[in-house]
Amino acid sequence: MAEAADFQGMSPSPARRWLRRTGTLLAGAPLLAGLLQLPTGPAAHAAEKSTAVAAGGSRTVAVSLNSLSPSVPDDGDTLTVSGTVTNNSKQPITGAHVGLRVGPSLTSRTSIEDAARHTGYLPGVDGSEVGGKYVQNFTRLAPGVAQDFSISVPVKKLNLGSDGVYELGVSLSGRTSAQPSYEQVLGIQRTFLPWQPDGAAAKTKTSFLWPLISSVHLASETLPNQEQTPVFQNDDLAKEISPGGRLSQLLSLGKDLDVTWVIDPDLLASVDAMTDSYSVKGDGDSVTAGKDQAVAKRWLADLEKAVQNKEVVALPFADPDLASLAHNGKNVTGSLSHLKDATDVAARTVETILHVKPDTDFAWPVNGAIDPSIIKVATSAGADKVIARSDSLKETGGLSYTPTAARPIGGGTTAVVADYGLSTAFEGDMTSAGNSTLAVQEFLAQSLMINLEEPQKQRSIVVAPQRMPSAGQAQSMAQALTALQSSSWSQSNELSAAVKAKPDPNATTKVPPASSYPSSLRKAQLSRSAFQQIEDTQEKLDNFKVILTDPARVVTPFGRAIDRAMSTSWRGRATEASTFRQGVESYLDVLADRVRLIEKSETKLSGRSATIPVTVQNNLVQGVDHLVLRLTSQQPTRLKIGDGPYTEQPITISGGHSQSVKFTTTANANGRATVVAQLFTEEGRAYGPAVTFDVNVTEITPTVMLVIAGGVLLLVLAGFRMYTQRKRLAAQQAEEESQSGPEGPGSTAEGRGLNEAADDAVETGDTAGSATAPAEESAAQAGEDDPEHASDPAPDTAPESPDPSGTGEKVDR
Repeated sequence: MAEAADFQGMSPSPARRWLRRTGTLLAGAPLLAGLLQLPTGPAAHAAEKSTAVAAGGSRTVAVSLNSLSPSVPDDGDTLTVSGTVTNNSKQPITGAHVGLRVGPSLTSRTSIEDAARHTGYLPGVDGSEVGGKYVQNFTRLAPGVAQDFSISVPVKKLNLGSDGVYELGVSLSGRTSAQPSYEQVLGIQRTFLPWQPDGAAAKTKTSFLWPLISSVHLASETLPNQEQTPVFQNDDLAKEISPGGRLSQLLSLGKDLDVTWVIDPDLLASVDAMTDSYSVKGDGDSVTAGKDQAVAKRWLADLEKAVQNKEVVALPFADPDLASLAHNGKNVTGSLSHLKDATDVAARTVETILHVKPDTDFAWPVNGAIDPSIIKVATSAGADKVIARSDSLKETGGLSYTPTAARPIGGGTTAVVADYGLSTAFEGDMTSAGNSTLAVQEFLAQSLMINLEEPQKQRSIVVAPQRMPSAGQAQSMAQALTALQSSSWSQSNELSAAVKAKPDPNATTKVPPASSYPSSLRKAQLSRSAFQQIEDTQEKLDNFKVILTDPARVVTPFGRAIDRAMSTSWRGRATEASTFRQGVESYLDVLADRVRLIEKSETKLSGRSATIPVTVQNNLVQGVDHLVLRLTSQQPTRLKIGDGPYTEQPITISGGHSQSVKFTTTANANGRATVVAQLFTEEGRAYGPAVTFDVNVTEITPTVMLVIAGGVLLLVLAGFRMYTQRKRLAAQQAEEESQSGPEGPGSTAEGRGLNEAADDAVETGDTAGSATAPAEESAAQAGEDDPEHASDPAPDTAPESPDPSGTGEKVDR
């Protein structure tokens, strides 16, 4: 990190430099001697700490600073410091008081970092106590009990010298039971006091990025209705935008600051989806109706108002992980195209929801870590500015100051190098007031020191904090930024203006090699298999969308879900990322399977020709088109489909309906024939699984038909012969009765025999007539209903029914 070796706003005289060095050596001599006598290593440090507490050392009491106001004091101000002191020993402390100590002016950014790491009292370094009435006394500090303090001191009483950053120590002095005879420093906490009452010769231009980014909240699926009601994975987003939530805090704090808003459009789209009907996943497969529409509407309205006349930078949709794409995704065909799509949709999303035109020319890799492959991927979608960080693009020229952020790195690309120290100042746990106070003061101290490095040379600095600050971190950031924007050495600057600043000719512009990429970041990247799964899902989507009458209903939500699968927010959450990707692919499979062929069992075909129905079902809300159904015979010599081994028919089905498609078949031989039904897109790509079934051909041959016809003819002739014989016998009997009279042959035994024979003949004739009557009657009916000539040959099949076939296995012959 660049630093000024010995700079306080003006060049010190040789005599002054000699005095300062001599004083530092003298002050440090006792400390050095003590250090040389101490053992090293963690065990020695633990023993030292234990001894310090037991014997009444300077770590006996924990001192915490909960507030320091004003953070940047002026000459006429009163400095108020408040906090708590806690006795960590097992014995009470008596005669104690808390006071302030002003240490020397620090000379560089490194000295600030070193001072922040020091613990325990350092005689000669921590300065003398501002005594008198500017202390708070404690008669007794019981073990383990925290007690509050508050001290107010006029700034003039601190005797601050020239402009600079001063160490400010808050110490507790008192007596212990082990050393009751004299007072000693039992605890101290250091912070920093930026001091520049007269203003800077050239103010530092500071661009502060204010990120509105969240993790993935929307699930891939929607409710199966016409409105496509969105489904959220959980209710976390509602909590974040509700009053007191993380995103609510970022919005309410950022609206009063001069910042550049950096927004993930997916966050806007997700909150916008909550303004209408939406659902939230519960346990198992349960889904409940969302109820935070009012919260979402209010948050979006407040954000729209906050960003008016402010600079807004839109990241690609869902904030894709550029480093993962560069290292693991670029070799998977199609992966980089998603980055372009995500960039294109970003501007439209922001403009539609917030009604402002965002800047989409910036790429922001994780932690600003870059290498050549990351730069290449980041700029592949049209961005020509990459937000890097100074711990990645390190200075190698031995600069004694922090250079301007903009760096031309070749190919028309500008690296905007955010300052590492300022950007990481609030990454710790800021829920503690003590931590927050120290972080704010160190941030301000570092900012002033940057200005003091080259007070006559105006520079442009960029601060790019963590992507998703917590509510506590956001509050600390806002507190520090409020103080900075009212300071005498800094002025607010937009990110686009920082890019246009004249680059420092001595600053490094060489992009570090891939080997320099931090291993901790590399381990958290999305894997190559993750990108392969994403591309498999995209291929399925491409195959599915071509059959839809309204493809946007599927392409848009699934396209955005694929973008979310590459989000930076999955870093460190490999299991959750895999679950999300699998969910997207599985849901797409479910939708695609709603357009399918109905399974068929074995079909019997008894005739030379027949039609076979195949049913296609569409359980989607929308209709499908641009599909063809192909029916193929695996044994075309036995069974032909149409005029060949297969034939095709186009398919168009409205939503929620089924359609039976009939294919003409011709049988050439008896036996089983395997038939395959398969849907295809118009481009010739198979759609869905094929349906295979058997057709059992049992054709009736002409010889059998002749035999049957001959048998029927013989029956008809036999019946006619019996009928004529019966009539002849009846006529003969009647003639004999008219000639014989009452006593004629009919009365004799011979007559009775003739009568019995006639009755037998009649009975036989009735039986034959019963057999032939239905045939005659059927023939008569057929003659009435059939307008065709009697000599026309009968068709092979009956006329085809105009009604749709059912889903059964009967063949329409």
